[in-house]
Amino acid sequence: MRHSTIASITRREAIARTLGLAGAAAMAPSALATSPHRKQLLVLFLSGGASQLETWDPKPGTKFGGPFRAINTSLDGVRIGELLPRTAKIMHRLAVVRSVNSNLPDHEKGHYAIQAGRLAPGYPVLGSAVAKLLEQPGDILPGYITLRRDGPKAYTDTGDAGFLGAKYEGVRVINGLPPDNLIVPAGINAAALQTRDAARRAADERFLRTHARSPINGYGTTFDQASALMQRREIFDLKAESPKDVERYGRHDFGQNCMLARRLLEAGVPCVRVVHFDWDAHQDNFYWHQMRCAEFDRTFVTLLDDLEQRGMLEHTLVVVTGEMGRTPQINNFGGRDHWGRAWSMAMAGCGIKQGVVHGMTNDLGTEVKEDEVGIGDLFHTYLTALGIDSSADYHLNGQTNPVADPAAGPIKAVLA
Repeated sequence: MRHSTIASITRREAIARTLGLAGAAAMAPSALATSPHRKQLLVLFLSGGASQLETWDPKPGTKFGGPFRAINTSLDGVRIGELLPRTAKIMHRLAVVRSVNSNLPDHEKGHYAIQAGRLAPGYPVLGSAVAKLLEQPGDILPGYITLRRDGPKAYTDTGDAGFLGAKYEGVRVINGLPPDNLIVPAGINAAALQTRDAARRAADERFLRTHARSPINGYGTTFDQASALMQRREIFDLKAESPKDVERYGRHDFGQNCMLARRLLEAGVPCVRVVHFDWDAHQDNFYWHQMRCAEFDRTFVTLLDDLEQRGMLEHTLVVVTGEMGRTPQINNFGGRDHWGRAWSMAMAGCGIKQGVVHGMTNDLGTEVKEDEVGIGDLFHTYLTALGIDSSADYHLNGQTNPVADPAAGPIKAVLA
C-alpha cells in the first residue's frame, strides 16, 4: 500500500499566513483527514491504572474477584462492576476493549507507550499527533490542551510532541486556571503591544541567522500559543456555567476539568486530555476504587450526555484509558499492584461502533483469552476513528517516520 504524506512548512511561512501569529498558524489541510467535518478527540486518562476487575471486566465469585458485584447493563448479557451504575445504563453507547496487553507494569513507560502507541521514545503522543494531523487553516487555539490538578507530576507529563516540535506540545492547564500572563498589563495599549511583538520577532530573526532554530522556535511557539489563548480567555471562566451544571459534573477536580474540556472542544480545540488521578491502589484498593469510580461514573455519563445533546459526539472521539491495569492477585495490604498483561479501556463517539465488547480474559482475569489488543492497535484505532489514514508517514526535515506502528493495525470490530 502506498502511504499518504504530510507536508511540512517553515515557521516563516506559518507566520506569514497568519499576520504574525504563529500560534494561530495552521498548515494546509492534511491529506489524511477524510471527513469534511472537523473531528475532535477527548482523552479521559485514569492516571495510576484503574482496576479492570472493579470496572469493565469484573470476575465476581472468583478467588481474585474482590468484594463487589457485577451488575447488568443496557447490553444484554454484558455486566460491569457495580461501582459504575450510571455507566452501566449507557453501555449500549460504548465500545469496551477487555483484552489490552501492553505488558508494561510501569507508570512512566506505560504513560508514554499507551499514548504514543509505541515503546520507542521520541514519538508524539496521541494528543500531539492529532493536533498535527487534524490541523486546519485559520486555527487560532493550540491543537492540544491537557487538564490536570497540581500533582502528582512524576509521570503524568511524560512525552508530548516528540519530533513534531514545540508547536504541538500539550498546553498544560493546572487546577482549571488558564496559563499565566494571559492578560495584557494595564497601560499597554494595542499599538504598544504590536510594537513590542515586532521587536521580539526581529530579535528572533537576527538570532536565528547564526544559531540553531529549535530553541528559539520553541520559545516563540509558546509565546504565540499564549497570544492565541489571550483572545479567548473567557473559555476558562466556569462561572459562566449554571450552578446546576456545576453540580451535575461534580465539584471535584475531575468534574470541573471535564466541564472545562467540553468548553474547550466547543471553542474548537482539536484535542483535550483530562487527567483523573489516584487510581494507583497498592493499598485499600476497594476503598480507593469506590471513591474514584464514584467521581468518574457520574462525570463521565454527564459529559457524554452533554456532548450528545450539543451534537458534538458525532464528531468527537472519547477515549477512556489509563497506563495499565491492576493485578488480579490481591496483596497483603488489600491492594492490587501493577498489571499490563490483561486489562480494559473504553471508547465512544466519532467513528466508534456502539454497544461492542471486544476481547475476553480468562476466568480469573490473569491473561487475555481472545482477541488480544496491543498499544499500537489502539493508536491505529483512534486515528482511524478520526478519519485519519493511520498507515501514513510523517515527512519532516527530510526524514520519514510512520504515523503509527506499521506492525500493528486498527481494531476493525470496534470501528463504525
